[in-house]
Amino acid sequence: MIQLKNIDKVYRTSSIETLALQNINLEIDEGAFLSVMGPSGSGKSTLLNIMGLLDAPTKGSVELAGQAVANMDDRAMARLRNRRVGFVFQSYHLINDLSVVDNVELPLLYRRMSSSERRKKSLSALEKVGLTARTRHFPTQLSGGQCQRVAIARAIVGEPNIILADEPTGNLDSVMSDEIMDILANLNQHERTTIVMVTHNQELANRTQRVIRLHDGSQVA
Repeated sequence: MIQLKNIDKVYRTSSIETLALQNINLEIDEGAFLSVMGPSGSGKSTLLNIMGLLDAPTKGSVELAGQAVANMDDRAMARLRNRRVGFVFQSYHLINDLSVVDNVELPLLYRRMSSSERRKKSLSALEKVGLTARTRHFPTQLSGGQCQRVAIARAIVGEPNIILADEPTGNLDSVMSDEIMDILANLNQHERTTIVMVTHNQELANRTQRVIRLHDGSQVA
């Protein structure tokens, strides 16, 4: 589902050059659930951004769902990302002025779809994360765990093959963290969604099928 070959990522300014990733080679099969671990600054989020086509490698090649992306223009890459990938972030990235269901609908606005179909899909996604009673609420009326559930619903509303989750439990207590992991595990087991999750929590990483470890931009395990 995801293939990275000889990936380097270098960030340059006028006075400094930072090697964020070095010689990453990684194959992730369809239906896999893996976690990425490593100290702060080891390149975890950079790796996730390259997988999700939010950033381009300085060197190396990326294939997503069998498609090489090197020669894609921005529009084609955005279309592939919108249809294949759902993102979940530590800080939720919800829009406070929009209701829960309107937040979930956002990725569907870029597809040719009627408003009634968008609403139907959004309500179905919210049902999967247990928030059917909160569709008309606003993010400021929800707990952190509920906000993250909304973010997961938004990530899955377009029925992506891949979910990339960057510290999805980082702002949550242990009970809420377990609930979020249960939702991700259910998506993986019952819908064959491929999930890559960045985490600092070893207990949560132990619940995934595979652990990738980074140190100073290199894969060490």
